[in-house]
Amino acid sequence: MAEVNRRTQRLMGALPFASLGVVAAVDVLTGPDLGYLSLLAVGPAFASLVGGVRRTVLIGVIALVTSLVLAWYNGLLGDRQSNMSLVSITGVTAASILATVGRQRRERELANVRSVAEVAQRVLLRPVPRRAGHLRAAVSYTSANAEARIGGDLYEVVTGPGGVRAIVGDVQGKGLEAVETAALVLGAFREAAHDETDLRGVSGRLEKALNRRLSGEEFVTAILVDADPAGKLTLLNYGHPPPLIIHADGTITLAEPADSAPPLGLAVLEVEGPNPHQVAFGPGDQILLYTDGVIEARDRAGRFYPLAERAFLLKDDDPEAALEALRLDLVHHVDAPLHDDAAMLLLRFRDG
Repeated sequence: MAEVNRRTQRLMGALPFASLGVVAAVDVLTGPDLGYLSLLAVGPAFASLVGGVRRTVLIGVIALVTSLVLAWYNGLLGDRQSNMSLVSITGVTAASILATVGRQRRERELANVRSVAEVAQRVLLRPVPRRAGHLRAAVSYTSANAEARIGGDLYEVVTGPGGVRAIVGDVQGKGLEAVETAALVLGAFREAAHDETDLRGVSGRLEKALNRRLSGEEFVTAILVDADPAGKLTLLNYGHPPPLIIHADGTITLAEPADSAPPLGLAVLEVEGPNPHQVAFGPGDQILLYTDGVIEARDRAGRFYPLAERAFLLKDDDPEAALEALRLDLVHHVDAPLHDDAAMLLLRFRDG
């Protein structure tokens, strides 16, 4: 993707010079009767697409000099056609300079906003520990390329007295409100994961924290995990995509609960939360938790990313390298900026 962007930039950078060359060549070949001199203003018009003010001025000067040379060559120097060409080039160059100044100002403002957004996201989503109890962990977060629309994807891994607990969630919406809600969920989870004896107690604390803040139509999809060193996972799924279990023998299962449950923050519906869902999880097994930005990522033909089919990429001994291989495959599948943030958390049972 970066290479495509660089090629696009080079193409737009060469466009003004190419247009000046084409107009000059056509004028020389066809003669002065058809009056192509005014078309030299196309060069300065394209100049505002990339680069700075100096570059725009330079292209405008080149266009003026080219116009004068062609007018002299055609014997038109000083007549109406030549003068109109000079006026057109000067006017378009001035407009392009103003456009360049405005574009650069917007680029600086957007860069500043993106910088603030990225810092806020990094503060919110701290790196997970590489070793958490009997597990090894790795995380991947790919932001959508949608200006500064930071999202509400969240994840955390906490080692407590009873084992390892983790959460992956997705706040409805984008922007600062979503980030504030994600911060609220993570703060409540980090505290409750140490204090509560079971996942139901943890999720109850999350519900209380959210219901004090959210309105009736806001919610957070999430999946909570409690990893027992004895070889068992307990899951609570609140309307979130089910995780993948990659067993040591290579088989893949979808940890889908028997009953569906609404997301967190919808206490107004007065619906009971999900029942705990337990799965076996032994040495060499992996569990991949993710947000819907992963499975809803589409390629140029509109096909969704086939996560279950690509889970074999998680074969590297290093969980971080394995997850990076999957992330790169996701980016390659889309071959364009993601429309939604994509978070993935990989937990692997340590062999020793």
